[in-house]
Amino acid sequence: MSFARWSLVATLLVVGIPAQAQVEVVGPVEYGIFETSKDDFQPGERVLSRRDQPIRQTIEVPAKLGSKFGLRYRLSGKREGDTPLTLLYLTPGVVTPDGKRHDKFEVVQSLVPDAETDVMAFEFTEVHEVVPGEWRLMVFQGDRKLAERTFQVRSR
Repeated sequence: MSFARWSLVATLLVVGIPAQAQVEVVGPVEYGIFETSKDDFQPGERVLSRRDQPIRQTIEVPAKLGSKFGLRYRLSGKREGDTPLTLLYLTPGVVTPDGKRHDKFEVVQSLVPDAETDVMAFEFTEVHEVVPGEWRLMVFQGDRKLAERTFQVRSR
C-alpha cells in the first residue's frame, strides 16, 4: 500500500466518518388487527383511521375485504435524511389482475422524526389481495432488521 493511501486510511480511522444514525425500537411492538366499526367493505374502499387506532393483538387475520393487520412501534434516534426504513411484506402469492404473482411487496419509507409512532400495515382493499396463508411483515433500516411478525390469514 502506498504511503498516500495508508495515510488516508489512518486519517479516516482517527478522524472518523460521520455515521448515519441507527434507529432503535423502543418498548413493545404492537401487532394484530387494526379495529374498525365498519364490517361490510366493498372493493377499493378504505376507512380513514386515526393514529391511535386500537389494535387487537392476534396473529390470526380473517381473509376478507377490510381486514387491516400489522405493527405499530416507536423508534428512537430518528433524524431527517437518515437511511430510510424498508417495509417488506412477504405474501403467500398475491396474483394481480395483470396475471403477475407477487411473493413480496417492498415499500421504502423516509424517517419522520416528529412522528411518535410508526406503522407497518397491510389492508385488504381488493379481492385479489385476499390470499389465505402466511404473511410475514418485516421492518428494516438498511440491512438491520428492526421488527418482524408473521400472520396467518384464514378463510372463515
